[in-house]
Amino acid sequence: MMYFTSLSLYDTSTITLQHGILALITSFQMRAARALLGIDQKTLAELAGVSLPTIQRMEASDGNVRGVVESLTKVVDALNRAGVDLIGEHVRSDDGGRGVRLKQPGPPPRV
Repeated sequence: MMYFTSLSLYDTSTITLQHGILALITSFQMRAARALLGIDQKTLAELAGVSLPTIQRMEASDGNVRGVVESLTKVVDALNRAGVDLIGEHVRSDDGGRGVRLKQPGPPPRV
C-alpha cells in the first residue's frame, strides 16, 4: 500500500485509501510504473479493471492524475499488487528493491 504526506485536501486527484490516509499518483509515476513492470496501457487497464481510454486519459494528465476516484483507486491497487511501490515527494523509502525516483520534486524536466 502506498502512503503520502502533505497533500492538499482539495486536490481532485487525491484519493482515500485506508483509515483516512490520503494518496495521489502523477501521470509520470503511472508511465514509469508501467515501464518497470514491462506492461502496456491495455494490460494495466485489464489488471485494474478499467477501460483502456481511462488509462490513456489518466496518463495524458499534466502532473497529478485526474479521474474518477474509484478508477484511480483501482489503478493504484493494481500497480501495488503487481509489485510497484509508489513513493510520494519528500517521503523516505528505506524498504524494498531497486527503484528510480526524481532528484527534484515535481514533473521531470523536458530533455
